[in-house]
Amino acid sequence: MASAQLGTPSSPPSPPLLDSSDDERRLREAEDRLREAIQELQRRQRRAAACWQSPCPPCDHPSDESCVAHAIGNLCQSFLLSYGVRVGIGILLRAFKLVRRQSYSSLLDLKQLVSEKDLIVREEACRIGLLFGGFTGSYHALRCLLRKLRRKETPINAILAGSIAGLSILALHDSNRRRTLALYLLARVAQCAYNSAKSKNKFHFWGSHWRHGDSLLFVLACAQIMYSFVMRPESLPKSYQDFIQKTGPVAQPVYKAVRDCCRGFPVNVALLSAYLSEKKNFNNIKLEEFPSIIPCSVIHPDTSSCLAHNANATSATFRKTFPLYFSLTFVPFVVLHLQKFMDTPARTCWLAVKGAVRSTSFLSAFVGIFQGVICLHRKIASKDHKLVYWIAGGLSALSVLIEKKARRGELALYVLPRAGDSLWYILVNRHLLPDIKNAEVILFCMCMGGIMYYLEHEPETMAPFLRGLIRRFLASRISNPGPPSNRSAPYTYFQTLDAIKKPKLQESSDAKASPSEKYNLESIPGL
Repeated sequence: MASAQLGTPSSPPSPPLLDSSDDERRLREAEDRLREAIQELQRRQRRAAACWQSPCPPCDHPSDESCVAHAIGNLCQSFLLSYGVRVGIGILLRAFKLVRRQSYSSLLDLKQLVSEKDLIVREEACRIGLLFGGFTGSYHALRCLLRKLRRKETPINAILAGSIAGLSILALHDSNRRRTLALYLLARVAQCAYNSAKSKNKFHFWGSHWRHGDSLLFVLACAQIMYSFVMRPESLPKSYQDFIQKTGPVAQPVYKAVRDCCRGFPVNVALLSAYLSEKKNFNNIKLEEFPSIIPCSVIHPDTSSCLAHNANATSATFRKTFPLYFSLTFVPFVVLHLQKFMDTPARTCWLAVKGAVRSTSFLSAFVGIFQGVICLHRKIASKDHKLVYWIAGGLSALSVLIEKKARRGELALYVLPRAGDSLWYILVNRHLLPDIKNAEVILFCMCMGGIMYYLEHEPETMAPFLRGLIRRFLASRISNPGPPSNRSAPYTYFQTLDAIKKPKLQESSDAKASPSEKYNLESIPGL
């Protein structure tokens, strides 16, 4: 029996049933997980396809015009307008210069009127054109691109497009001009934000209801500017220094002597003597190295009468600045309102002359009051102080009351960035603020994003002047043409708001074409 057991081979053991069932279970779980993953992938693909096939908001240009063509058209139009305004101002100023020389026949000689030697505006005009045209074209292109990518129209689109398009500020080579423009827009954005908060009863300044609050802001800004011009001229842009210097009657060596006297530094007697040697009363003027105050005989050596000096300064300022103000009033109006000028050229010229006389009178009175305060201080005091020039700048700024009420706020927001620019320079120079390279470009981009947001979503918070300028000049195709059927809600709101605010214009044009058709520059062949 033992041999039988030894002779019979044993069969191999069968695998356990438990192991086979575990393999089958794991295989089924893997199949289920794979099926769920495939179903999830299919669901995601369907959602992505549905999102991609969802209709995006319509663009603000006609449907038969592509987004690229629309952006290029706006770029070219804004470039031509801004280039034309700058060149036109230069030609008109050149014409006034020829008239002042009594060279009337030269007005008909194009070689003398627009020669490259005497009319050097080509580079500046091109840079200004690239700034405005580049911003307009890139803004419209970015708006269309964001609509297609985000599939919705939100305020983020306007902010992003305005901020990125703000890089066109790099067309300006001078960093001082870029900083001044950025600070000007910062003041405008702050104005819009304040008006928005005030209209929603969220925030307002005490005294914001004052009738002459804009004049007070102008006074404070001018006080800082005139103080900086006398005591810290390097804190102002070079072009602005030259404008104040040429407008006023006091020579630069005298300002330097006043600055050294206030700081307790020795006065450069040799430089001052070289300037005064050309004057007729030089022998009667006594110069000191450490004077307590620079006398009136040094400030106006041509005349001994302070009253006569102030009167001469006022009249001379009027003669010097009238051509500039007339050019700044006449040329932009003609370029931006060409059809209106062609209809009533005489009335347009009269309004330009009237506005130029008023603005020139304001600036002339500013110079006269400033010089009068300086002379008055020397009559009643024996020692100079730098605070006198801050007070003199504030008092002379009261001449802004000559301007129209609507212009005072614009002037205040124009000089405010100049004062902020000067303060910025002083704080950076004293290491109280960091000196960040190209900080003005970043600030400009941020401000343009805010400006375009308020233009599209809260236009009532913007000043009418700025709102009209951006719509007609920078982004003329936003609101100038008649609204097509596929206009977005913000643009339709622009048109409705303007229609509510200008009922008289609509009543007077019942028998004529609509204002948007009549004054539309795009209807002119070639634009």
